[in-house]
Amino acid sequence: MASRSHLRKPDAVHVRREWGTVVENDLRLPREAAAMLVDALNAELSGLYILFNQVRKHYWTVEGAESTEVADFLASAADRLAETTDDVALRVHALGGVPVCGPMGIREHAPMYIEAANRYDLRSSLARDLDGYATLAVRMREHVELAAELGDAATGELLRGRLRVLEADAQTLDRYLADDTLVRNDATR
Repeated sequence: MASRSHLRKPDAVHVRREWGTVVENDLRLPREAAAMLVDALNAELSGLYILFNQVRKHYWTVEGAESTEVADFLASAADRLAETTDDVALRVHALGGVPVCGPMGIREHAPMYIEAANRYDLRSSLARDLDGYATLAVRMREHVELAAELGDAATGELLRGRLRVLEADAQTLDRYLADDTLVRNDATR
């Protein structure tokens, strides 16, 4: 059996910022306000990770009459989710926090459930994606308000810009799910 020495935990000596803590930030936002925003943004990150992976899975498994167009949309939507994830994670770091990553942190902060590993029909997949986008949009709107209350215009601006991207992709999904698209079979009527 192969050695698992490469899976050793790294020495704590090298930790620069511990998970779950918020340190003073160069943005000069009070630590308490920054901590509230880090928690909110880590919830955003958790949802973004989940939705990104779900959208990618649906891209990998798309089939059907409109599969090329839908696959192209899903591939570009996943890219936009990845960009949003990067922007939000960088803001968490700038606020003095540690961006959520890994399954445990994502589950702890997740605003939505993780889809089962099954392969679903296209209409069900896209409906679940749309629900994920809607969940994230609601949370993001709440966090825009929180940023305003806490005096962090830059975080609010970042979230507003990314919210527009999420809403545009949600509108595209809604159009794909209209009754005159994505051919239905008798079992789904």
